[in-house]
Amino acid sequence: MTRLVVDARRLLCPMPVIRVQDRVKGLPPGSQVEAICTDPGALNDIPAWARISGHKVMETRTEDGEYIIVVEVGPES
Repeated sequence: MTRLVVDARRLLCPMPVIRVQDRVKGLPPGSQVEAICTDPGALNDIPAWARISGHKVMETRTEDGEYIIVVEVGPES
């Protein structure tokens, strides 16, 4: 399984979602992308985008003021 990290720290909406969206393109289904964000809006924006795009949010957590969202790539990336 591939797991890639997207550093979206210090980026404001909509940039964290755009960075994740760009990274997911072309990845095989089942791959995971971990987004590290400082914008609290990413906790809503990335999961909403994932649902619309057919991906699955595997985990969300907060560590030291950073928001980590792990998305599993769906069948049609």
